[in-house]
Amino acid sequence: MKKQIALRMGNGVSLLLNQKALLTSGCLLILTLLLVLLSTGMGDMNISPFRVLQAIFGRGDDMERLVVTSIRLPRILMALFVGVGLAIAGCILQGLVRNPLASPEIIGVTGGAGAAVVLFLALFSDRDTGSLMISIEWLPLGAFLGATLTAFIVYLLSYKHGEVVPLRLVLIGIGIAALMQAVTTFFMILSPIHTASQANIWLIGTVNGTNWGDIAVLAPWITVISLVTWIAARKLNIQQLGDSLATGLGSNVGRQRLYLLLLCTALVGGAVAFAGGIGFVGLIAPHIARKLVGSAYGALIPAAALIGALLVMAADLIGRTLFSPLEIPTGVFTAAIGAPYFIYLLLKSRST
Repeated sequence: MKKQIALRMGNGVSLLLNQKALLTSGCLLILTLLLVLLSTGMGDMNISPFRVLQAIFGRGDDMERLVVTSIRLPRILMALFVGVGLAIAGCILQGLVRNPLASPEIIGVTGGAGAAVVLFLALFSDRDTGSLMISIEWLPLGAFLGATLTAFIVYLLSYKHGEVVPLRLVLIGIGIAALMQAVTTFFMILSPIHTASQANIWLIGTVNGTNWGDIAVLAPWITVISLVTWIAARKLNIQQLGDSLATGLGSNVGRQRLYLLLLCTALVGGAVAFAGGIGFVGLIAPHIARKLVGSAYGALIPAAALIGALLVMAADLIGRTLFSPLEIPTGVFTAAIGAPYFIYLLLKSRST
């Protein structure tokens, strides 16, 4: 019998992580840190890992310090936090509707956040310079509101006979995602030319141009909500039992579902506000994590978060180095992997 380690939270929630899950998550964490180190040293100017560490701690060559600390490290950390946020959001959605095809971009949540951000930029950008007239700290809030509104529309339309029908949710979500794309295009037409051109690249998904101010806003947002979601893992485990059994165990299913949906849209909103529509991370990462650590959310959430971070960081690294001097947006590579994977899952679900 495998040893279990019980982690007791302040509210009495007990999350069980077996040795395999701990070992797997530890290996994923090491891989993530190594990729951060290696990716920071790769580019037009290659820097050895040892010199990267020197630059991070304020030592070494001035030019290397500038490249590492001001240009590369912020965008790599942005990719990390975006990957974490999207992966955990995917875990929540798949748990809520008990559907492995559910992910933020497929059911339109990412599109809703994107439409809200483009509207935000259209309303608050200077038409002459394209610069924002209010603080960028309001951007995640706008994306959160757009993601939340879209998620509730999809959820309500998918409700039938007292429960959410999985296939209905996916089909309605695809339709809402197309509608959000049309709304986004409309807002771009209304935007200043500078904003529209930037938004066009941003909608594909990119972490290029990230600065430490962006990290200061996004990092606490993603970190706090991710920890809250992990503490709420027991609620997601209960959701897997079905509404009738969960209610019989004394759970308020409706209230839990609303709470978890808000956490999901907050994560998506923060990620989309700063990195745009990077797709399919929320679909792929939970599936890979499930194969590695099982389906218990106490172990699944941290594993999926690290896999999501690895996916987005790897996609960003490929996009800025493989086709140099051209730079390909991160979302192109995540979509290139995710779209065939989604088709595979769809065909697999139809055959079972």
